[in-house]
Amino acid sequence: MARSITLVGFDADDTLWHSETYFHEAHAEFERIVGGYVDLADAGVHERLLATERENIKLFGYGAKGMTLSMIETAIALSGERISAADLHRIVGLGKSILQHPVELLPGVRSAVEAVAATHRVVLITKGDLFHQERKVAASGLADLFQRIEIVSEKDEKSYARLFKEFDVSPAEFAMVGNSQKSDIAPVLALGGWGIHVPYPLVWALDRAEIDPAHPRFASVPNAGAVPAVLAGWDP
Repeated sequence: MARSITLVGFDADDTLWHSETYFHEAHAEFERIVGGYVDLADAGVHERLLATERENIKLFGYGAKGMTLSMIETAIALSGERISAADLHRIVGLGKSILQHPVELLPGVRSAVEAVAATHRVVLITKGDLFHQERKVAASGLADLFQRIEIVSEKDEKSYARLFKEFDVSPAEFAMVGNSQKSDIAPVLALGGWGIHVPYPLVWALDRAEIDPAHPRFASVPNAGAVPAVLAGWDP
């Protein structure tokens, strides 16, 4: 079957640069703060926070600001409203620390994106807080490589279908590169596109999914450096 991939999308967080590591560290510190009020072994702090985040996504969206508000709500509930203003201020500080974290590119990312951009149109597609994502894109030094930067509220079939229409491509002409099988890969495959999974050691619980590795339009690679070769193999 003839193939012609003309547009390639790259995810940002944990595909191009480190992100989840900072959220993971903030969650650990949040548990230490709440541990001053409840028995961590019995309170199910992680599960309670996750449930609150899941419920609040529809209101706050993704990113550090929504996570911080969910942390505050969870801490108040778990402590029976006993948590001090000082500790609530510490939780706010956790959110600020994530918003200010440095942008550290993952190994081989720039050369990989440059190689793909030499043969395809490339776009950056990420979700999360608008200000935070814009700051990270600017700090990354990669913005000049992308024809467009899309910051969306959700990465689902509807968002990708809109992108296909605006770029005047069919799903079969599009490949998405990302660390999340749930939001970067699954919706694209469902529409008829191609997906390249670049794993990251940490994956947020609400962003996990498993795709059949035998799927004919799916590939998993150890790092971004392997992406150009996969595209070349799909579209010789």
